[in-house]
Amino acid sequence: MNARSMYETVMGPAFTELAEPVQAFHRTRGRRELHGWVETEAPASLPARLLALCLGTPLKASSGAIRFELDARPDEELWVRYFPTQTMRSHMRLVEGELTERLGLTLLHFRLSARDGRLAMHLNGLKFLGIPCPRWALPRIVAEEEGRDGRLYFTVRAALPLVGQVAGYTGHLVVHETANA
Repeated sequence: MNARSMYETVMGPAFTELAEPVQAFHRTRGRRELHGWVETEAPASLPARLLALCLGTPLKASSGAIRFELDARPDEELWVRYFPTQTMRSHMRLVEGELTERLGLTLLHFRLSARDGRLAMHLNGLKFLGIPCPRWALPRIVAEEEGRDGRLYFTVRAALPLVGQVAGYTGHLVVHETANA
């Protein structure tokens, strides 16, 4: 059995460059529930809304409490995000040394990097309904995490040319309870 998490496996030594709350979150094993705060943004257009519906990403702008359920194993993780207006599920897997995320009808392939203690996820490829997306048509994705004060702060945005932003949310999860939290 692999003693390292998926993120440690993909990132190798760069994993140790991440802020401690980011490392702690991505070393989690088993089932865990985390709480925090989130702001979601609505898709930018009707085509973006239809894509968001296929992905299961937030359809309305909102802000409020978030509940996050994580079921983590060394080679796969189930993430369930309970946003204020809807629930979003994704399934992360380690496939041939690469992190993949199944989100609705889409399979995303990511490369991971560390910069200034932050985790950045870079989209390497995408399949929609099993059909590969040409590189020139890949969405612009920002998916970053940083950690401080026992919290994991996240920013996620995905946009397509001519369609606009399909998904966007920012917020934090409490990873460690602190005396001042």
